[in-house]
Amino acid sequence: MNLQQRLMTLTGRHAALEEQLSAEMTRPRADETTVTRIKREKLKLKEEMERLRKELELT
Repeated sequence: MNLQQRLMTLTGRHAALEEQLSAEMTRPRADETTVTRIKREKLKLKEEMERLRKELELT
């Protein structure tokens, strides 16, 4: 898988996590453990996407 494809895959996963987070936050009693886990995972993906974008700029 090349860098561009990897970036697209991560972008899709990030968007899916955003949907999960929104769904959890609209619940009357959002599970804070789940919210925290999703936010951490989103942050990891965002950092990886930024790294890939920088690497793509260099090529």
